[in-house]
Amino acid sequence: MIYKPLLFSLLCLVVNNSFAYDSTYLLTSKILRDSIIAKGNRALKERPITVTATYCSRSAGGNHDFFSEGDYWWPDPKNPNGTYIQRDGMTNPNNFVEHRKAIIRFSEIIGSLASAYKLTRREKYVKHASKHLNAWFVDTATIMNPSLLFAQAIKGKVTGRGTGIIDMIQMMEVVKGVEAMEQSKAMDVRLLDKVKHWFDNYLNWITTYPYGIDEREAKNNHGTCWVMQVAVFARFTNNLQLIDYCTNRFKTVLIPNQLAIDGSFPLEMSRTKPYGYSLFNLDAMSTICQELSTKQENLWNFSLPDGRNMKQAITFMATFVANKTLWKLQPDVMYWTEWPVAQPFLLFGYQAYQDSRLLQTWAGLNHFPILEEVKRNLPIRHPLLWINE
Repeated sequence: MIYKPLLFSLLCLVVNNSFAYDSTYLLTSKILRDSIIAKGNRALKERPITVTATYCSRSAGGNHDFFSEGDYWWPDPKNPNGTYIQRDGMTNPNNFVEHRKAIIRFSEIIGSLASAYKLTRREKYVKHASKHLNAWFVDTATIMNPSLLFAQAIKGKVTGRGTGIIDMIQMMEVVKGVEAMEQSKAMDVRLLDKVKHWFDNYLNWITTYPYGIDEREAKNNHGTCWVMQVAVFARFTNNLQLIDYCTNRFKTVLIPNQLAIDGSFPLEMSRTKPYGYSLFNLDAMSTICQELSTKQENLWNFSLPDGRNMKQAITFMATFVANKTLWKLQPDVMYWTEWPVAQPFLLFGYQAYQDSRLLQTWAGLNHFPILEEVKRNLPIRHPLLWINE
């Protein structure tokens, strides 16, 4: 968490509306500036590590393919060498997660470098980021294939699943970081073109391959995260058709099928980790609004005829973030004490609705979680990349 005199002063000013003239970007940069620059400087020392650095013998793919295993699948005690069985909500610590760690690390590095560049305009951050971008998207020795054919495999059942596509949400802040740096004179335009070409290929895969179609049609946070990542990558590659598709799907599928009249997400509330899943889905919904809203099409203000809208969703969950003891359901079966952290829905919601209570809550939470499981479920960890100056 941020324990600084500056934070206390900021919170007092926010509560008294003394910062009403400041933009959300300026407020965020004031709160996080020192930490952002420190993280950017640490990232300058990191070398590229892609999926080719590790390989799992259980993968049906090659050295350039992303591979992961379903989190909640375990060996069967009655048949230890046979097909895995499911234990919903309980993560198997022996599953292969090195590629997932690598992609989170990549996102952290690019996000940190890009945020530091956005604050300082120092080209050294862009130059170092280019080394990592080249390794992941260009260099034939270390490139990752633009697909997730072998993600969240289950031993004895499947070599990959559509649900594994959710692992790609970690690439969103890579894209947002590139967008923040692409006008820098240190950015190689040929590299930029190749990165965009990689994401063009990925978008083609996720929108046509059966795994991608399955994930798109998922009723819960998986369907939300399909729209979220496709929206971000489509904006980056200027795919106007997909941008329109995601905007329409948010209004006609996600909100109508997932949001209850009280602002909750029933499909998430029914899980074994209802608190964490509710936070995760709301963060994803909010990120879609943040990415796709325009003056002509403001998703933050979209409402269904019965009144369901994003403001209801944020109001519902913000109560339990500000005071977790009010939560009435059973605690999550895992990671109950690790949540909440600085959930992006609070910051994005503040920008949309100018409710200073949301900003006050966000500012006082942990902005830099260390636990891998928390980072995996908090893909928006560099908020300056999502807010215009």
